[in-house]
Amino acid sequence: MNDDYQPQKNWWDRNWKWFVPTGCLSLLVLFVLFIGGIFFGVTSMMKDSDAFKESMTAVQHNKIVIEKLGNPIETDGMMCGSISTSNDTGNCDLQIPIKGPKGKATLVVVATKRGKWKYDKLSVYIEKTKEEIDLLKK
Repeated sequence: MNDDYQPQKNWWDRNWKWFVPTGCLSLLVLFVLFIGGIFFGVTSMMKDSDAFKESMTAVQHNKIVIEKLGNPIETDGMMCGSISTSNDTGNCDLQIPIKGPKGKATLVVVATKRGKWKYDKLSVYIEKTKEEIDLLKK
């Protein structure tokens, strides 16, 4: 009889050194993808709103803003704030970072919706000069 016989280790004993880090990394990747999906969904919802589209159109057609920031003017990074709508009513309070070839600014949108959006505040704050351009003034 052979005295050197050792029973074969089970799967866990043979593979735990690679399985544990891979499993933890997989869970971390799934978590990051989940958070990214939520962020992308919320951001897409805000960008698809009429208030966002109308305010960006107002910025892109305002001569003073174009003079300060240049053309084209586009969003620059993560917007913050909230939009809530239900049927034909809603509220909007957004701060949207924007940029052009000449500089950066923040578009502030405060509005309520009763059928159509009524803007209480629609302003652009230019970073470089610290000036505020009111887009509601004609």
